[in-house]
Amino acid sequence: MHKTTDATMTNPSQPASSVRAERKIATREALIRCGVALCTERGFHMTGIEEVLKRVGVPKGSFYHFFSTKREFGEAVIDNYSDYFFRKLDRVLSDESQSPIERLRSFTLEAREGMHKYQYRRGCLVGNLGQELSGLDDEFRTRLESVLLSWQMRTAQCLVEAQDAGEISKESDAAELAEFFWIGWEGAILRAKLSRSSAPMELFANMFFKKILG
Repeated sequence: MHKTTDATMTNPSQPASSVRAERKIATREALIRCGVALCTERGFHMTGIEEVLKRVGVPKGSFYHFFSTKREFGEAVIDNYSDYFFRKLDRVLSDESQSPIERLRSFTLEAREGMHKYQYRRGCLVGNLGQELSGLDDEFRTRLESVLLSWQMRTAQCLVEAQDAGEISKESDAAELAEFFWIGWEGAILRAKLSRSSAPMELFANMFFKKILG
């Protein structure tokens, strides 16, 4: 259960309205984080608002103090996951202690470890919601597609760096390879969830690197 800690209470001169605003922001962020976990495991429609409130320790009926609709909550969940994952991807792909291809390999290894950590129940929130919502809701579909495109562009940048380093052919289309990677990688994650095994992710990663390294 989420517990709020009032660091602001150590400052008696802080206005009560400011304390309340900070509490509201902290609680909203906790609701979103909980939503990310539940939506990644169960999907958007199967994630109940009451369970989210219970897990965070917020009274029933308080949801609409933070979000006007469940859709707005879903959008905040997607945005939160998108920001978190892009930072993670950028951190790995910017690691200059490794070559560009080694960075991309490290990303796939870290992802496999993450899947194992959560017993292959979570996977990728964007991929999961894409499967669930893309045929039902165009606004969610375009939002999710834009997230994938941002990851794809960052991966293409890494592949261009690999070309500059002489790791892969300059004749390769980095943007096309990045698109191929994310199409296949999301499919591998889905299959890993079904099989409760990282083998599909390992197979795809091995085939991808074999292809680009010639």
